[in-house]
Amino acid sequence: MSEPGTSRSGALRVVAIADADSFVKWSASLLGSVPGIRPHLLLVQTPLAASVDQQRTALAGTGMLPDDVTLIGFAQAAAWLEGQRPDVVLLAGRGPFVRLMGRLVDTLSHRPVVVAGLPGMAIPAQRGALEYRRHADLLVVHSHREERAFAELGHRIGVQVPTALATLPFARSRSRMLAADRARVLGADAGHPAGTLIADRPPTPSAVRMPATDIVFAAQALVPVGRDERAEIAATLVRAAEADPNRRVVVKLRSRPGESETHLERDPYLELLPARRPDNLVVSYSSMAAALSTAAGLVTVSSTAAVEAVALGVPVIALDSFGVSKSLLNTVFVGSGLLGGRNEVVAGRFRHPHPAWLRDNYFHPAAESTWWNHVEQLVALRRAGALPAKRVPAARGGALHEAWHRASVLGSKDRTLGGAAALAVGVPATALLAALRRGRTSGDGGTWADATTDITLEPNPFHDSIRR
Repeated sequence: MSEPGTSRSGALRVVAIADADSFVKWSASLLGSVPGIRPHLLLVQTPLAASVDQQRTALAGTGMLPDDVTLIGFAQAAAWLEGQRPDVVLLAGRGPFVRLMGRLVDTLSHRPVVVAGLPGMAIPAQRGALEYRRHADLLVVHSHREERAFAELGHRIGVQVPTALATLPFARSRSRMLAADRARVLGADAGHPAGTLIADRPPTPSAVRMPATDIVFAAQALVPVGRDERAEIAATLVRAAEADPNRRVVVKLRSRPGESETHLERDPYLELLPARRPDNLVVSYSSMAAALSTAAGLVTVSSTAAVEAVALGVPVIALDSFGVSKSLLNTVFVGSGLLGGRNEVVAGRFRHPHPAWLRDNYFHPAAESTWWNHVEQLVALRRAGALPAKRVPAARGGALHEAWHRASVLGSKDRTLGGAAALAVGVPATALLAALRRGRTSGDGGTWADATTDITLEPNPFHDSIRR
């Protein structure tokens, strides 16, 4: 990894600060969609930091190269940013990481505009997601539905963060894929099903792929949470492979054994799939874009990969075999026409979304994605001295609390005695506090159990610690 290179003068310097794989993919894709800037990715070492292989997969297709990435320890990050003097910082990580890096940005002599966001579908809008990002100058959201949800959530909890709309950057439309990858789509005929995507990268004839036939399963760490439910999905994938040996069933995983990912996976599918399985049931660690290039259909519970697939014209099944609820993160698909059961996966009965669902859910016109215009306006205000800094306040528990927070995010990368002492005291205390908070109920549709709203006021139920 090298220091960033030079670019033409006058272009805004934008640095994304990230750690986990999904945030690397999102931030690199988001910045890669903005022409005329000088982007760089600062990858901070935490227990979630993407491996070299994960970085390579995440950067594929974003326009950002390995030389656009700097890997650094937290202790060196402030000096690096001080030397680079970015105009804009994009904080791309889980909530505690965003707050920690926000405090670091507060120490810089040259104050950048601070932007934050979430790397995929953010329905339901969660209280913690907004609380941790409340000191950003701008929150990027990806649908009109998310705009309304975060506005309602902010009103309910008294947190006002300006939002701006972006298109999910890695959910490229078919037209963009054609332009970028020189792919071609064959029409329906006897040999080529409608909507089959065939990569066409001249002049090498071998690069032309056969018609797409794969069933791709986008695995998720968080949902479903139960081992039995995850085992049922694994069994369904085996059935699908056995039902048609002429098609591959691809289990698309985010991390290899020994790697970390954004969320903690307690029952990996590699452990749930049988040791002796059909030859056409395969595991892939490639990018989702690569997996979808040979997909006849995508199946998931609630992965953002469903939006990627829809953008490419690949039909989808969003599994509803375990219900539709906020805790399964799949209420966003209500009304989409994509919900379906395990038997439909085996039969290959994938479907396209209802047109009425699209505009409100991630497929608004490109002209409505004005987030970068908002950023440029904020930069102009900051340079004019008309945009006050929104500083992260000191932790209420003083130095011990701040040490606990730092150590919670950095894990073994934090080697301070204060961090070790703070964890010894803070871990049991925070576990008790979290249990008390989960015991409280909130009315007016703000619970995880109420699927009629798009917000939650309660702590999330996933027990998903950053510490690994």
